[in-house]
Amino acid sequence: MWPDKNHRSPGNKMPRTSLFTLLFAAITLPPAAGRAADLPDIVLVMTDDMGYSDLGCYGGEIETPNIDQLAAGGLRFTNFYSENMCWVSRAAMLTGVWHLTSFNRGGLHPRCVSIPEALRGSGYSTLMSGKWHLGGPERKSSPTDRGFDSFYGIIDGASSFFAPATLMRDKKPLRVRDLPADYYITDAISDNAVQYIDKADRKKPLLLYVAYTAAHWPLHALPRDIEHYKGRYSMGWDKLREKRYRRMKELGIISADTPLSPRHPNVPPWEEAQHKDWQERRMEVYAAQVTSMDAGIGRIVKALQRRGNFDNTLFLYMTDNGGCHVEYGKNRKGSYLPEKTRDGRKMKPGNIPGLMPGPEITYQSYGYGWANVSNTPYRLFKQFDHEGGIRTPLIAHWPRGIASRGGLSTEVAHLVDILPTLVEITGARVPEDSGGAKRIAINGHSLAGVFQGKERQGHSSIFFSHNKGRAIREGKWKLVQDRKKKQWELYDLSKDPTELRNLSQKEPEIAAGLKARWTAWFKQQASQDSPVPGVPGNKGN
Repeated sequence: MWPDKNHRSPGNKMPRTSLFTLLFAAITLPPAAGRAADLPDIVLVMTDDMGYSDLGCYGGEIETPNIDQLAAGGLRFTNFYSENMCWVSRAAMLTGVWHLTSFNRGGLHPRCVSIPEALRGSGYSTLMSGKWHLGGPERKSSPTDRGFDSFYGIIDGASSFFAPATLMRDKKPLRVRDLPADYYITDAISDNAVQYIDKADRKKPLLLYVAYTAAHWPLHALPRDIEHYKGRYSMGWDKLREKRYRRMKELGIISADTPLSPRHPNVPPWEEAQHKDWQERRMEVYAAQVTSMDAGIGRIVKALQRRGNFDNTLFLYMTDNGGCHVEYGKNRKGSYLPEKTRDGRKMKPGNIPGLMPGPEITYQSYGYGWANVSNTPYRLFKQFDHEGGIRTPLIAHWPRGIASRGGLSTEVAHLVDILPTLVEITGARVPEDSGGAKRIAINGHSLAGVFQGKERQGHSSIFFSHNKGRAIREGKWKLVQDRKKKQWELYDLSKDPTELRNLSQKEPEIAAGLKARWTAWFKQQASQDSPVPGVPGNKGN
């Protein structure tokens, strides 16, 4: 267990309690003086392509002590939803508006108000470190175009962890050749976040958005971190799924009667899997990526403690979609894939058995088998709107503002709820216009009451539509479609959370009503004043 960058050696067997004591011991500093209305500092952390059960506090075996401690002192949501892919989730989270509208022509819709734009009016310093993926300066949709005072990270999506494409500081591109030899983007994102905190004006409230590229492909990790997990996954994906499943029930993340979905048909039994050494190495590298990210979160927490306002800091951890099943092909191309390493070696991309992932020269993914584990106990993956693609963790930690200490919430919520939550707790005023025109209405509902154990007026319906999925959830009912199969499926999530018993034939009226409401919502999204991605008859991206 590695509490920070300088103290995470594979041989460290420090007891969990001792680690937590070191990480989260109170630091006696005078509180920030003169801050308007004693507004809370806010830290938003989003990780990339991680499954529902990967975190230790959600049942996983991957070591995430810093995130686990935040969960132990706060509130975990068990019915929280993202969208099914990276950029659309980020658009929904930052604007509080369904992504079919908020993600517009490859960037944020100009008539949507972003979180930093909303909080600036309340005097917040607005800072971002990490992955943006919502348009660049050419679309006037870079982070500093959309409300952030400062930005460090990548503008686009996937990228090498050692030589990231589209790396920028504010609006200035950074050259890969100028990066230090030991550059690793997970550490760079964490270190820049720490610097932002340490340098921020303590008289002003802080909004910090940290968006990691971990654990999105490629499988890139530091040798010491990979070695830490050597041999951990020799049990294979079948036994690991069962282990996580049992642990999730013990923690109360899922109910005792929740069935485990069957192994995905594209995944062979572990006993029949070929190239086991290579398969194990893929999961070892994935776990190393996650633990490295967690260590960075530990350093961010320490910086927040140094700032002297940790008790009044709302820390929200979330992820953008479920685990990704994609098998990275050796002929796949993209601007994110360099032709050579920084020292001139030719890249060897693709999931090639025997070519061990982790080093800069490789470009691989962990594939169906391990993604099936990440999304335990649910079906399917990123790109789909079945639960494996969209049900994700949300952890809220705020000593002064959250009544729970280690509790669980079954409240059904979505990424669009983040903006209205922050608006309510800060008293921010969302302008009536944006981009010179009337602002598009916010779809989310605040979670501030849930933080205090109160009931809220939540969503009557939650809608999804992107890539391979379509879905609507209303109460216990969920109607979902795999676009390739085209048939709508109906599930009673109160009795069948892993979507194993399709009730569309048994309950045709319920299915028809849900489909009608989804269709009406889909058409309404198309009625906004500019093209909407994925809507027939429009020319959006």
